[in-house]
Amino acid sequence: MAKLYKLFTNKLFISILWFGLSLFAVLKMVLAHSINNYLIYKYTFINLLYRHNLYTPQPQFYNDSNHYGPLFALLIAPFTLLPDGVAAIFWTMLNAIVLYKAVLLLPLKENHRYAILLICAHELMTASYSVQFNPIMTSIILLSFIFIRNGKDFWAALLIIAGTYIKLYGIVGLAFFFFSDHKIKLILSLIFWSVVLFVLPMVFSSPAFVVQCYKDWYLSLSEKNAHNEFSTMQDISVMGMIRRIFNYPQLSNLLVILPGMIVFAISYLRFKSFKKLNYQLLILASTLLFTVIFSTGSESPTYIIAFVGVAIWFMNLERPVKPFEIFLLIFALVITSLSPSDLFPRFINREYIKPYALKALPCFVIWLKIIYETLTREFKRETTEVAI
Repeated sequence: MAKLYKLFTNKLFISILWFGLSLFAVLKMVLAHSINNYLIYKYTFINLLYRHNLYTPQPQFYNDSNHYGPLFALLIAPFTLLPDGVAAIFWTMLNAIVLYKAVLLLPLKENHRYAILLICAHELMTASYSVQFNPIMTSIILLSFIFIRNGKDFWAALLIIAGTYIKLYGIVGLAFFFFSDHKIKLILSLIFWSVVLFVLPMVFSSPAFVVQCYKDWYLSLSEKNAHNEFSTMQDISVMGMIRRIFNYPQLSNLLVILPGMIVFAISYLRFKSFKKLNYQLLILASTLLFTVIFSTGSESPTYIIAFVGVAIWFMNLERPVKPFEIFLLIFALVITSLSPSDLFPRFINREYIKPYALKALPCFVIWLKIIYETLTREFKRETTEVAI
């Protein structure tokens, strides 16, 4: 047992596991010629260049359709110069590297940061199987928080706006606004980057086409939202659980999201705790979880965002950790992280987890626990900082 503990606290082992699982996942998909998501990404840039509608299905090239903003085309552009299989591998590993670096910049003890990587390694592999962008999206949220805490509001604003223009999720970086010591600078920076990043894709296309792209994107997301409510692959959310468990498909999302937003906002009533690190980390964890569990667009690979929130919450708990808190982590590891894998009984996953969107359940329970902590916990002032 001592040797096992030593292995699972070894930084080199954790790093190898983190990158090795992702590399294994993407290699498996490349060899199976199953990199559809990458092809969607690739043609986002090609369609921007040739001014083809970014959101019209192109079954001759890929299945499904694009749901990312025009700015995403510039992010994926360098990879389009490579053969598809090689590009998919490089893209996936870039996602793993960026999230790895972001986690190691968190204002936590070094062994706690590596513990977060260990807890999330399997969930990252799930995202890597789908050649997903979600690990970078997680990094954008983490770095928005880190930059604001370190007084780098200009760069935090860049990430918030870039994340919003790419996948909307980036807007949740505004949850850290009250932690800024330079709020006016942050607001002006948000305005500056909103203009710059809106105009930037026009350099590769045309102003009229990019403006039309944003209109088409809105319609695409509206249609996708309506479709998600009837899909077992999407809407792995609180709304999805309610719809499926109670067989109530007509449930309005607003009836769940609005109360969720109110509960989330209640966390900010602890004004005197705004400068305390433990409180800030709880808000960060809550934000990462909220982003996923209250989104109809959430699917299994999206949960890397939420699971980093779970890990941050656990490593931010007061020591010694209570048995119920350990149970919640194990509950999340088994139901949320392992249920889509071969390590979990397929029958249970097929008959219960997927049909009832139960992958969201542990994250929802932990999110409620976090809200409770933000309202009741005694926060100690800490000075742990990570220079960037």
